[in-house]
Amino acid sequence: MSIISVLEFSDVIDVLIVAVIAYYVIRYVRSTRAAQLVYGLAIVLGVYLLSDVANLYTLNWLLKNLLSVGLIALVVVFQPELRRALEFLGRGRFTTRGFSLEKEKYNANIDILLRAIDYFAARKEGALIVVEHETALQDVADTGTMLDAQLTEPLIENIFYKGSPLHDGAVILRGNRILAAGCVLPLTENPNLSKDLGTRHRAGIGMTEVSDALVLIVSEETGIISMAKDGNLSRFLDLKAVEKALLNLYISKKPDITAVPRAGFSIFRKGGSDE
Repeated sequence: MSIISVLEFSDVIDVLIVAVIAYYVIRYVRSTRAAQLVYGLAIVLGVYLLSDVANLYTLNWLLKNLLSVGLIALVVVFQPELRRALEFLGRGRFTTRGFSLEKEKYNANIDILLRAIDYFAARKEGALIVVEHETALQDVADTGTMLDAQLTEPLIENIFYKGSPLHDGAVILRGNRILAAGCVLPLTENPNLSKDLGTRHRAGIGMTEVSDALVLIVSEETGIISMAKDGNLSRFLDLKAVEKALLNLYISKKPDITAVPRAGFSIFRKGGSDE
């Protein structure tokens, strides 16, 4: 007797519903920082199954107990994501937008960002700009004001103008658009950082500890340009260093694109002392 012969219409509906739910759950998780935790859990589960097949009793017992306790821990770890997912489901907004940026667009992006950074540094206007990479930052963007606006020099300068209600938060860039402004970033808990670093720098470092984003920081006290990546902070930068970092970020997103010589900036700022 074949499987098709005993398959009923309700079974097809059942499988389709589960498939749709799994699709949207995976799609949502990929848009948040929880994706890395899910990948880690998948690896642990895979090792557990392999240990069962290979009769590695001690390892199997250890992982089995770890997974049983871990189910409770996952509810705590994923609490923000679970709450946000239920909110999105209630609003009918269980969708995300991916990152896509062509060569001519990222060249234009870099030019706009360099001019804006130079503008902020010259006037000692604080700025905190998060450039999204592989890790989608929709959950961070939701802490601020959603804009989804074309990245332009006047707009980003107005956001960080000292009289603007959004100037104290971070801007999230996705592709060639400003996704959100006035966003709250997670602060780093690194105890080895200099006590002189303020909240803006600590927020920039903290963001790169939980994602692969690049964060550009301009000090409001001194105009010094800094950059955070992978939990590390580089300070006293000029525009050439920022340009190189942005090029590396965009090119690594699309490895089939080779960088070509661009019209660089002749004006750059060298750092003195920061706050």
